[in-house]
Amino acid sequence: MAQQLAYVIITPYTLHKSRTGGILARLITRTGLELAAARMFAPSNQLVQEYSQTIISAADPQDRRVQELIRDYIVRNLAPDPKTKRPRRVMMLLFRGEEAVRKVRSVVGNIAPHRTGGETIRDTYGDIILDEHEQVRYFEPAVLAAPNRDEACVKLKLWARYSDTDGGIVSRAVAYGPTDTPQQTLVLIKPDNFRFATGRPGNVIDFISRTGLFIVGIKVHRMSVAEAADFYGPVREVLRTRLNDVVAARAKAALEKELGFKIPPAEEKRFGEILGPYFGDNQFDNIVKFMSGRSFSDCDPALAHQPGTEKCIALIYEGPEAIGKIRDVLGPTDPSKAPPGSIRREFGSSINAAHASDSVDSAAREMKIVNVAENNFRAVIDEFCAKN
Repeated sequence: MAQQLAYVIITPYTLHKSRTGGILARLITRTGLELAAARMFAPSNQLVQEYSQTIISAADPQDRRVQELIRDYIVRNLAPDPKTKRPRRVMMLLFRGEEAVRKVRSVVGNIAPHRTGGETIRDTYGDIILDEHEQVRYFEPAVLAAPNRDEACVKLKLWARYSDTDGGIVSRAVAYGPTDTPQQTLVLIKPDNFRFATGRPGNVIDFISRTGLFIVGIKVHRMSVAEAADFYGPVREVLRTRLNDVVAARAKAALEKELGFKIPPAEEKRFGEILGPYFGDNQFDNIVKFMSGRSFSDCDPALAHQPGTEKCIALIYEGPEAIGKIRDVLGPTDPSKAPPGSIRREFGSSINAAHASDSVDSAAREMKIVNVAENNFRAVIDEFCAKN
């Protein structure tokens, strides 16, 4: 069966209420689809008007009244605030796979006034409240998704067309108090979380939501070997020099077992000095391979700058003391020493589930390498449309 590309738009209200992680976890685990791309938008009036005009559809299983509510909601809630002119944050996720549009829509659900339960995303996070006269008192769809393949293609092309002007890092959509000094920091949800369809990426985002910070950028990223080597470059010398004692002890134990006699402490130290740099380079190679799918030492130079085979989610969070707040919720590097309730305690392994910048300088350097503003979102849509 042919591959399809489906979208989910997370509304400003849903983002504000920090429900993003729970929604992403449901979409990944219940559809089994590939998360192909993601992008933040601060939709302009032009994009909102064009998108709202595509909503009424005879092919949509929701009745005409609900479709009109969604259309009017989009105009009111996705466009810039009419008083302050400040744009609003919107997140768009792209999913790829067989029957992607149907699978996504089944998890998103349809809106019905008297529907009960929590089976779909809209059942749990959306609301339509009527008064005693069956008039709508409150309406929140939580997410937006296309009802069928043809309409998905039309709407994907529309959002792709605006993805440079209205998408990227959307700091301008966040309002701060006069005494607030916001920081930006990078979070990587690492490849370990994408080995199979698991809710872990969404769960990690859910954990970070307790910080009260704002997501202002998101990108599905395949780190190249060159990027991984650059990104983790500062730890290479640390690995080459600080693991000498570990290497020495392991070499001593192996040789004593093999040769059958004790090795003096002075010679053990020399083992560390000789072998430590090689061991450190090997550990560095393992990190690069984990992040990119290829090792640094064995990579063909022609492939060094090509996107790797491993996927991560790169997020930019913004707000006062953003770096410290996320480092606190992330926990210590060693998952076994991380406190309960931290990301690394809950999701870490021998290689941690997530990375967060540890200083202002590191954040600036790492964000430059990963380049979350890069528009690979449009590239995914353009490639798909060219084949279909």
